[in-house]
Amino acid sequence: MTNSRSASSSVSDAAMGLSNSLDLLRLYYEGGQLPSPPGGFLMVLRVQPENDGSGSVILECTASSLRYRLDVPKATRTERKRVRDEMGEGAEPKCPRHVDQFLIRMRNDLLCPKCGVKYAKA
Repeated sequence: MTNSRSASSSVSDAAMGLSNSLDLLRLYYEGGQLPSPPGGFLMVLRVQPENDGSGSVILECTASSLRYRLDVPKATRTERKRVRDEMGEGAEPKCPRHVDQFLIRMRNDLLCPKCGVKYAKA
């Protein structure tokens, strides 16, 4: 039996970084198709939160099966304040970066399931 945590970390360790990550992040937030460096498109394999509050998205190229890692920066103070304000109003908090994506609770944190970024304590 393998440990699921160690198996997932080996996949993310084998993934390559992307050079034009800011353009890809913008497309990812908008819900667009992500172009792959060797051609084709990138599809999302896994979204995982990081310990520092940021997130990472593991992507796979549809043409070459190469895996890439897209690092998502942690939430800004403005984004965290917007989420806390929504919670204070009694509304269900949404991700400030994605359109119509509700935040989910993972242990004691509220995070976006599409980017893995932690926005507030639940």
